Amino acid sequence: MCGIVGYVGSGAPSARPEGVVMGGLARLEYRGYDSAGIAVVTQDRAHVDMAKKAGKLVNLGKELAEHPLGEATAAIGHTRWATHGAPTDANAHPHLAADGRIAIIHNGIIENFSSLRAELRAEGVHFLSETDTEVAGHLLAREVLNGATLADAMRAVAARLEGAFTLLAVDSQEPDVVVGARRNSPLVVGLGEGENFLGSDVVAFIEHTRTALELGQDEVVVITPEGVSVTDYAGNPVAREPFTIEWDAEAAQKGGFATFMDKEIHDEPAAVADTLRGRIDEHGRLKLDEGLIDESVLRSIDKIVVIACGTAAYAGMVAKYAIEHWTRIPVEVELAHEFRYRDPVVNVRTLVMALSQSGETMDTIMALRHAQQQGAPVIAVVNVQGSTIAREADAVLYTRAGPEIAVASTKAFLAQITASYLVGIYLAELRGNKFPDEIAALLSELDSMPEKIQRVLDTSDTLREIAHTMADERTVLFLGRHVGYPVALEGALKLKELAYIHAEGFAAGELKHGPIALIEEGQPVFIVLPSPRGRESLHSKVISNVQEVRARGARTFVIAEEGDVEAADYAEHVVYVPQSPVLMSPLLTAVPLQIFALELASAKGYDVDQPRNLAKSVTVE
Repeated sequence: MCGIVGYVGSGAPSARPEGVVMGGLARLEYRGYDSAGIAVVTQDRAHVDMAKKAGKLVNLGKELAEHPLGEATAAIGHTRWATHGAPTDANAHPHLAADGRIAIIHNGIIENFSSLRAELRAEGVHFLSETDTEVAGHLLAREVLNGATLADAMRAVAARLEGAFTLLAVDSQEPDVVVGARRNSPLVVGLGEGENFLGSDVVAFIEHTRTALELGQDEVVVITPEGVSVTDYAGNPVAREPFTIEWDAEAAQKGGFATFMDKEIHDEPAAVADTLRGRIDEHGRLKLDEGLIDESVLRSIDKIVVIACGTAAYAGMVAKYAIEHWTRIPVEVELAHEFRYRDPVVNVRTLVMALSQSGETMDTIMALRHAQQQGAPVIAVVNVQGSTIAREADAVLYTRAGPEIAVASTKAFLAQITASYLVGIYLAELRGNKFPDEIAALLSELDSMPEKIQRVLDTSDTLREIAHTMADERTVLFLGRHVGYPVALEGALKLKELAYIHAEGFAAGELKHGPIALIEEGQPVFIVLPSPRGRESLHSKVISNVQEVRARGARTFVIAEEGDVEAADYAEHVVYVPQSPVLMSPLLTAVPLQIFALELASAKGYDVDQPRNLAKSVTVE
């Protein structure tokens, strides 16, 4: 959840440490914005200088403008999504210990903090906050006051902690050192010249370096201006290979758009195109990015389980329709946080697909590990290089959508659907479910989708205007069938996340089984209308649903395919999208609903990039 940054440099190219860290926090604020803080080690080694404020990062910026921190070579910073304790100044990170000698920041939850706090209180330790983080700070202080280095102290303390955490700490007696540790929570190292960086995401330091390495489970890292060292909790050295970040700092900027979300919606044609790019090997066959699952294993698969949360789960629902159709393998879509608690039936003949934008979604990580313990091979569909899910899965397909800063996912949703289609086509090709010309036709259709998405964006002005007339609406309903059903669910989720109004998505066929009772005069209903083309079209059945809600006073807003002459007869407003194969239509029909949610929330005056109570990456269970 929380965003963390660490920096150390001595005469290095970058700015003052607090400037580097504040810049990183600004790029990480999507991970949490309940409070923010920064600590620097002063050059005289006298103490750790600190500032922290509740609320968004701008509040901390004002505090630093009024009370600048001292000269330093090392700094750590934190932007918080509150778990233990309300979002107050006192609960904001960093937390100090050893009379200001030690400063610590933390992402995650320390599950045994209560017993550890009782132990420390018995020794006379006084706590100033309600957080679990302060416990770790005082445990570090106890170690360093007994003569341990900060790195040794971190190894000893991290080994005692239970739960999911990333910890960063500085010690006034080691002014050129930042130490970090991780378990079940992300931490990335940025490698520079005369300076090094730590962050919960590479976006924290992308302005300064594109060379990074990812820490493994239960590892401690020490960064100094001269270098980086990584060990396990026992102190044994660990070798980590650097990787190059494929995008640059400009990709993490708004690019002239008023919000990151609007920019990221407009990134969608490129995100889909980049996800498709370079997927054919020298033999003309589809390939994955990393890892290997033996072809004999994939040929023996008799079930596929998609594990994901939130928007990614809806991408998985879309994938289910396509993969089952192309491969004839049954597909189940599971919410990752429920998966391992219901004793699921998975084995060596079950292929698990783990979908996550960040690759750090804790619920999905734990579900992935449970599946592997049962012998199931796992393919990860993730956006972030070197992330935990990418490293722990047996094979990886990167979505290559670039950084997604807005909390509500847009381009990552389309990229996950696209990548899932590729997995389905890969399996169909490998198992002989499709002839080579059929595979080529599917890939050709996919290649045409970025241009069609751009056409949707280019014709969205009317929908934006409609959204601004609906700022006072209190509830909106969404209907869809077949692949339109998960699109309806995603449309409702976007509206909940951004506009804070009641929104529900329903399978249109369920309407007469109960939800139609919600329809009253003036009720806005969005309908994802299936294509009228094809022998098995559901078009007429959904048209009947439109008529049913109109007869009861609903205002109907229909997403329809170009050339659908009936759509306008049954709708107050129609948004047309280009024709496409039915299974690929969500790449088009989801876009108008994203735009609608963005514009309605904007009309209500809300911050669409940082909705209340939410964080981009859910790194705790």
